[in-house]
Amino acid sequence: MSSSPESTLADLLPAHEDALDIHALQESIQAKLEEDLFETDTGACSHIVSLLTDVQTRSALLAKYKTVVAWRAKRQQDAIRPSKRRKVGVPTCDTCYMTLARPFVCLSCSFGGCWAEGHMVDHLRESGHSFCADTRSGSVYCADCEDFIFNDIMDEARLQTQLAVEETQSMFQVSKMSREPYKPHLPSSEDTDLLKSTAPLPCQSRRGLLNLGQTCFMNVVLQAFVHNPLLRGFFLADKHNARLCKNTDCTCCEMDALFSEVYAPSSYFTPSGAPPPPFGPTSFLATTWKTAKDLSGHAQQDAHEFFISALNQIHATARGSTNVSCNCIVHSTFAGQLQSDVTCERCGNTTSTVDMMLDISLELRGSGNSKGAGGREEGNTLASCLNSYTKPEKLGSKDYTCSNCTSPSHDATKRLSFRKLPPILSFQFKRFEHRTPAGHGSAKAGSGAAAVAMVGVPTKLDAPIRFPAGVNMAPWTAAALGSGSGAGLIGKWGRYPGPDAMYEYDLFAVINHEGAQMDQGHYTNYARSGDEWYRFDDDKVTPSTLSHALSSHHNAYMCFYAKRHLDYKPHTKPSYRLTRESDIVRELQAMAENGGGTGTGAGAGRVSELELELELGKDERDDDMGETDERDQRDREREKMDADAEAEAADAAAARMKEVDDALLDLVGAD
Repeated sequence: MSSSPESTLADLLPAHEDALDIHALQESIQAKLEEDLFETDTGACSHIVSLLTDVQTRSALLAKYKTVVAWRAKRQQDAIRPSKRRKVGVPTCDTCYMTLARPFVCLSCSFGGCWAEGHMVDHLRESGHSFCADTRSGSVYCADCEDFIFNDIMDEARLQTQLAVEETQSMFQVSKMSREPYKPHLPSSEDTDLLKSTAPLPCQSRRGLLNLGQTCFMNVVLQAFVHNPLLRGFFLADKHNARLCKNTDCTCCEMDALFSEVYAPSSYFTPSGAPPPPFGPTSFLATTWKTAKDLSGHAQQDAHEFFISALNQIHATARGSTNVSCNCIVHSTFAGQLQSDVTCERCGNTTSTVDMMLDISLELRGSGNSKGAGGREEGNTLASCLNSYTKPEKLGSKDYTCSNCTSPSHDATKRLSFRKLPPILSFQFKRFEHRTPAGHGSAKAGSGAAAVAMVGVPTKLDAPIRFPAGVNMAPWTAAALGSGSGAGLIGKWGRYPGPDAMYEYDLFAVINHEGAQMDQGHYTNYARSGDEWYRFDDDKVTPSTLSHALSSHHNAYMCFYAKRHLDYKPHTKPSYRLTRESDIVRELQAMAENGGGTGTGAGAGRVSELELELELGKDERDDDMGETDERDQRDREREKMDADAEAEAADAAAARMKEVDDALLDLVGAD
């Protein structure tokens, strides 16, 4: 693979063999060989199995494969830590010399080629070599099978090598001592006897909810909560124990009881595989009526209104909730940041504001109202709705006054973008609108009938909406669209900041509304439990598929996406801990004024206890500030490197243009 000397695969490996834990890897591979190699597997590649049976060829093949995997892992780590990154040349194809965004490497020689143009396959055919590897995914291609293959030994080598490189490049190195090899737990005879004496307990999430009288709007939202991976982990980890909570009408207690009934019910025991009986959320409904008066009563309600009300009540009763800084389960799960950029076209001044969001409400176009290229009708898609949501819109002269021009602007545009994406994305499609019936437009607001006519009748917009099983939110972030503080973060190669996994989401629940009006009809939903999909219609639960969930175009009202890979963030001190520190300071001041902390005895002991608690909190805060400073320094270094790279590219382009101009002048002079 042609590149600069600094970018070769061998140079990027650690200098010492023990850094990759080669001995542990060899032992693991040898054990795997002895266990699985000679088992009959009709789907395995016989060509690679025959190579792995020979010790010499196996060692050469695995060494080359580990070099390829380590090279890719090292480049990924360098992208995360740019402060120590060397200026490494981009690999190119050995045939066409084009830059390789997805390099393929031969596992028998040093040839590197492109896959799209077929140069890698041509090399294997002409040289007689059998295998090549994709550096991005580690997939192995067999020329004899003419297909990508999978082998347990190769996959084990890939995982071990990636882990070893990540550990050597980790920012959290404690010491340079080698890590103790992993040893699986071997239960003792006593543990084995205890395991045999245990009885299985039902732990299923596929449990229907009873309709308590037009409460399908509540049931579908509760099913979405139950299948939310973050809420499930929070309440099943006993983060809010209803037995210890002293609050009355606590929605968090109702959520704790709901998860207990769905995942570990104590009121029934069914044989393994038998469907559990439906659960009636009567207590949850009663608490909702007490805390949300607008949702009380036996009338049909809007599922989205109940969703927002439930989030507010969970936030109000969760630990650590304040109006200033909140790290409760609601904000940790659903809260994102929406950036609004208002640009004055008269002077170019841009004003940016950032607001919190818990969900995203998207407008739907009526069927047949939009035509694309060639006169074809374009239906609603999640992408098109997000494009409309984030496109610039004109503001009226009375809607905005420029702080720079100090005069009302007649030419101002506003654009929304997502500055921070939450772990869970909640989309609502605006299907309901209020239309005034014909003949009532001139009704005077005197009687009750006239008032109803003025408000209008809530009707449903029967427009289909197509949404995918997975969505990448990068195109609608502030880094891609914003003209304010979030703009300009896309590098010169057109990539968004950070890995693609930061923006990838997977669908896990869909809420449907069947009917023509909001106060009528029926709510159902689809939800994913593990890798299986189910349709929930109150107490009726039926197996379903992802394709059925995606095909509910005309009835989809809300859909929920979970982040494919959760972000790790620096430790932030909870708000209730900050409140506790303020109480300690006040108590110490009061004791000092009263003289209770002098001398010996209980007073002095209390002072020492409070001071120790406060000092421990200070150490945690200093650690957080150090991590923040280090992160800011890395961001500044990354921005400087991007600016230097752009300047180098501009200089190179200018030099090439000068060479072209000189060549043209020489040709003119020759004529």
